[in-house]
Amino acid sequence: MMIKAPLILLLLIASVSPGQTRTATTRRLLFDFRTEKRNSPPKVGPALQKTVLSKVFRRYLTDDTRCKSNFKASGDDYLSAARKAGQFVPSIVDFASGSFTAAGKTEFAYLISVGECNASHADNFGSKRIAIFSGEELVANLDINFNSSILRKTDLNGDGINELLLSAGDMAQGTLIETAALYSFENGKASVIEDFGQVTEDACATGMQGSEVKAVVLEIGVAARGKMPKFKIDNYVSPCRKLKRWRFVSTGKLDQ
Repeated sequence: MMIKAPLILLLLIASVSPGQTRTATTRRLLFDFRTEKRNSPPKVGPALQKTVLSKVFRRYLTDDTRCKSNFKASGDDYLSAARKAGQFVPSIVDFASGSFTAAGKTEFAYLISVGECNASHADNFGSKRIAIFSGEELVANLDINFNSSILRKTDLNGDGINELLLSAGDMAQGTLIETAALYSFENGKASVIEDFGQVTEDACATGMQGSEVKAVVLEIGVAARGKMPKFKIDNYVSPCRKLKRWRFVSTGKLDQ
């Protein structure tokens, strides 16, 4: 059976066209973390979940209730030990269509939450992977450093191979932090083109006086055809209120 994704996927995954005219003063937006909504992909049905996950993993659990409460990992890498023991409950949390490993291919990239049993906050609640399929063939199965959302599909150097802007989120002491990185999967290898670091910091849930929200705007700079562009990171801040009033504060990585 061919692996198919819903047609609505094509409407949900935005791409940046490499064919736009570029001048010395032209900058294009990659992502505005102040205002752009995060992708809410349609749910993947049980049949597709089973088809994809069965090709990615030799064995796995299908329900959290099957996790062994007394499972103890040997060694320092709890997540790896849980996977080796088959103690994980994976699920597809996002996906995109495009040409990810080579130009001209029709492929689907599935972002998978591995769901290692009893993974704690210290373990980022489990690892994340990208599985890339060409038809029924699994062409890449790659760790993506806990990123849990696909924000944008791009082809920034115009070579016909798509990149993915991925993000991860974490909550610590009432402060929500989001990070982002642009990945390439050319030749079936996961490579970080640009690590943008922290892209949002929302302390509003702490309820502390003077709490605020920080967010970045990622812009794509000028580049010659076939070359990957440079990126500009502008940082903004707003008080905690329903209608945000953003104020520019600096340029450069937010967490530096």
